[in-house]
Amino acid sequence: MSQHALLDRTEAELLWFRRRHFIQAAAAWTAAGGFTAAHAQQRSNVVQLEGDVLLNGQRMRPDNFVQSGDRIDTGPGSTLVFAVGNSAFHVRQNSRITVERGATLNTVSVLRLLTGAVVSVWGRGSNRQIVTPTLTAGIRGTGVYTEVFAQENYRSYFCNCYGTVELAAGGERAVSQASYHQSYWGEAQPRGGRMLTPALAINHTDEEVEFVAALINQRTAWQIEGRRGVKDGSGYMDPGRNHPLTR
Repeated sequence: MSQHALLDRTEAELLWFRRRHFIQAAAAWTAAGGFTAAHAQQRSNVVQLEGDVLLNGQRMRPDNFVQSGDRIDTGPGSTLVFAVGNSAFHVRQNSRITVERGATLNTVSVLRLLTGAVVSVWGRGSNRQIVTPTLTAGIRGTGVYTEVFAQENYRSYFCNCYGTVELAAGGERAVSQASYHQSYWGEAQPRGGRMLTPALAINHTDEEVEFVAALINQRTAWQIEGRRGVKDGSGYMDPGRNHPLTR
């Protein structure tokens, strides 16, 4: 298990990928051909649903199909794993998201996270964003973890687990290029005069990012390189390099 720090989350919540029913569901999803096959055969693109989840205000069923334009709400102890096009998502408990349409019905242009947390992996593409109340991330091909802390005036946490992301918060901008977890806060109020500040790596593991990536036949940067770095939020495999915002 990779190292990680917890903030308002439990260890059990981060170990969802170890549950037998998820492992079986993920294996069945991959063996059946993933999203392309599910769409062609008019099957559900839901990999795993647990607990009470609402789709556009209605109780969600495992055979439902999530498409762009939909709103998803997860209740306490509930999770949802699904794929749309070349992107895959794990929505944690007590989350609210909307999936906005891209160039086609099966392309996500904007993942809007209002509260809660999402692990997401995106294949290559353009004009895609993750939007929270305090932060916007322009997504290329990457794996990321995003969380909104409603109890802190919707302060947003964003980790670019690997890849390139263009970040904006309160008029400030930064380009994040990471091979191993580069983390940021999108502040609700300026801290030290800044709206975009460095963060530690919290509330997510390498393994869950790897599992979500596998749903779209993608490997993480550390899987490709065959090693893990120092998970301090700076974003690099090798120690001794500072976070871009502290240089």
